[in-house]
Amino acid sequence: MMADIWDFFENMDELVYVADMDTYDMVYMNRRAMAQYALTSPEQYQNRKCYELLQSCSSPCAMCTNSKLCPGEFFEWSRYNPIVKRAYILKDTMVIRDGRRLRIEITIDMNVHQREKLTIEDQTDTEALINEGLRFALAAETPIRSIDILLQYMGQSFSGERAYIFERNSQNSFDNTFEWCSDQVLPQKNILINIPEQDLNSWVQAFNRNENVLITDIEAIRTADPDVYSLLKPQNIHSLVVSPIMDGRRLIGFYGIDNPPLELMSHISFTLQLFGHFISSILKRRDLVERLENLSFYDQLTGAKNRHAMNEFLSVLPLKTSLGILYADVMGLKQINDTQGHQAGDQTLIRCCRCLMEHFPKNTVFRVGGDEFLILCENWSQMEFEHAVNCLKNDMIEGVSFMAVGSVWLPCCDENVEKYISDADSRMYENKRAYYQSKGHDRRKRRE
Repeated sequence: MMADIWDFFENMDELVYVADMDTYDMVYMNRRAMAQYALTSPEQYQNRKCYELLQSCSSPCAMCTNSKLCPGEFFEWSRYNPIVKRAYILKDTMVIRDGRRLRIEITIDMNVHQREKLTIEDQTDTEALINEGLRFALAAETPIRSIDILLQYMGQSFSGERAYIFERNSQNSFDNTFEWCSDQVLPQKNILINIPEQDLNSWVQAFNRNENVLITDIEAIRTADPDVYSLLKPQNIHSLVVSPIMDGRRLIGFYGIDNPPLELMSHISFTLQLFGHFISSILKRRDLVERLENLSFYDQLTGAKNRHAMNEFLSVLPLKTSLGILYADVMGLKQINDTQGHQAGDQTLIRCCRCLMEHFPKNTVFRVGGDEFLILCENWSQMEFEHAVNCLKNDMIEGVSFMAVGSVWLPCCDENVEKYISDADSRMYENKRAYYQSKGHDRRKRRE
């Protein structure tokens, strides 16, 4: 059956490839696609990742359309591929065979204005490159996606090995926050963090003059700039272009490309200067989105997630996964508010929330009421969850910071998660009632 489908594609004039959507493994390329990538046999694409073979990336493409695909429908888009220097119309769809989700992409060569014959030094090509990169980046769903797409596009267009962004952090050092890597390069983002400004002093001075830094041979700076040399040499960098990211007159970071062709260095430098304003704008938009998201999904007093975030979590919770549920109620909050003031009550809530976060990951803690918190631990084992619950109980200090708790662990979630949350709530209330009875209080069976 599948062989018949591939036979249908084999002699099409369009380029066709098929990849597994979950593993990114290449499954099929037709004759035209193999010729485009200079392949002579199926063995040359089998057991390779689509993003490595087709896009020379070390990880899934920033502009991957897998999330937009569904069986029986085509998603149509267009792009200029800087790897083969051709413009295409692309038609993507999903088929499911033998339990595998397969992506089929049919590409139609646009060959617009003989674009593949333009050299990268041409001014018209520079404008086209910038416009194409921005078109993809600004159409992305989120600012982070926009940056990932832009870095991939620049890295590929300029035949670099790595494209990246460093941002100034609260310690006045620099963190590598975004990167794109070719398939020959190992990612560095998780290593290059908190780089002191003094280690990049020569660069910072140039950036503050609104100048780029070009290094054509790293060995030439070995004695003149040893701090920068010691940072770059372990990364196997022999040349680079970096450009400042400014917010007005304030340096907020820099971005660049490693190991591009030397003959393109000055052209890359010019293009990076043009892109700098857009990079700064996208980073500001990312910060704004994060602040709005923080307001929407987090309790501003305690830092815990809020009820809206809880509903969002439950709406996408996979069935058949384990779930640990803990309901907690801050004891005596009303009395503290009445006798000591609401500021003291707020401090009690903050203290209790911190106590919860010492035993459970921060992203599992939700404030769901005035004095109530909910813990939702997805994919935890029963032993792991119950150990955390017991440690919490042992560490709680009775008094204004004491919490009544009730917990439930589910080996396999179903559509009745709300019922189990209610069960944990009931157990919490029983714990609360038992606490007051042990203290000799005569309380009505209601929440404070």
